Amino acid sequence: MNLPVINHPEYVAKINDDNKFPIKKFGALAEYLLKNRIVKKFHIPEECSINTLKSSHSLEYINHIKNKTLNIKLQKKIGFPINDSVVRRSFVATGGTVLASKLALDSKLACNTAGGSHHAAYDYGAGYCVFNDVAVAANYLKNKNYKKKILILDLDVHQGNGNSEIFKNDHNVVTFSMHCRSNYPAKKSKSDIDIELNDNMEDLEYLNILHNNLKKLNSFDFDFVFYIAGVDVHFNDRLGKLKLTDEGVDKRDNIVIENYFNKKIPLCGVLGGGYNKNFDKLVELHAKLHKSCANYF
Repeated sequence: MNLPVINHPEYVAKINDDNKFPIKKFGALAEYLLKNRIVKKFHIPEECSINTLKSSHSLEYINHIKNKTLNIKLQKKIGFPINDSVVRRSFVATGGTVLASKLALDSKLACNTAGGSHHAAYDYGAGYCVFNDVAVAANYLKNKNYKKKILILDLDVHQGNGNSEIFKNDHNVVTFSMHCRSNYPAKKSKSDIDIELNDNMEDLEYLNILHNNLKKLNSFDFDFVFYIAGVDVHFNDRLGKLKLTDEGVDKRDNIVIENYFNKKIPLCGVLGGGYNKNFDKLVELHAKLHKSCANYF
C-alpha cells in the first residue's frame, strides 16, 4: 500500500504573473513528488459539490464564486481574480481535501497537494483562500457520521481565523492554531486553542511549545485530525515572521505525524501557506509533509 496523495493539474490556476501568490508551486510539487519517488501516482479529485460546500459556506457566496459575480472589493480581499480558472481550482482543490479525508479513514494517512485555505469564512474569502477546504471536509465527515470528534491542527504561521469562525459553536470540532502573534490577520478571531508565538522564534523553542501542546491535546478523545502544515514558518519566507530552519520544519512534521499515527487516529495533511523567497526551496519544504507521511507505508 502506498500513501494516498491527491493532485489535479488544475490546482495551478491562471492568474497574472505579478500576483504575489506562488500558484505554480502546486504543479512543481507534483513533479517533485513523482521525480523523487515519494509518490508513484496521484488520486484525481472531482469538483466539490455545492451540497457539500453548503455545510461550511453560504449558498449566496458559493453562487457568487461559481457565477463569477463576486464584487471587486471582495475579490481583492481574497487576492485572486475570480476567473474561470480560479473558480475551477477552488472547487477541485476543495474536492481534493474531501477525497483525502475519505481515503485517510482506511489508510490512516492521506495528503492533498493543496488545501489549508483557513482564512475563508462562511460568507467570504480572504488571504488567498476562496473556499475553506478543511472546514468543508470536516463537516463532510461529520454529516456522513464517519467521525464524531475532529481536531484541526493548524501550524501555519497565520492564524486559522476562518476555521475558528465556522466552528465557533461546534463542540465536535476543536480548532487549534499555533501562529505568529504579529502576522496576518491583524484582527484575530478566537480558536478553541490559540498559541501565539513571538517574532523570530527559532527551532528549539517552537518545537518545545509544539511538543507540550500535543501532550495536552492527547488528553482529548479525537477520532480524526486535519493537519495544516504551512511552511511559512521558515526563516526565509516572504510573509512569515518566524525563524524555523529546514530541519525545524522537518522535525515539526515528523512529530505531528508520528504522534497521531502511533495513536491510530486518521490524519489528513494539507499544504497551508508558503511564500519562500527561493521557489525551489518552497517546493522542497512543502514536500516534507508527504515525505513524513510516506515513511509509514
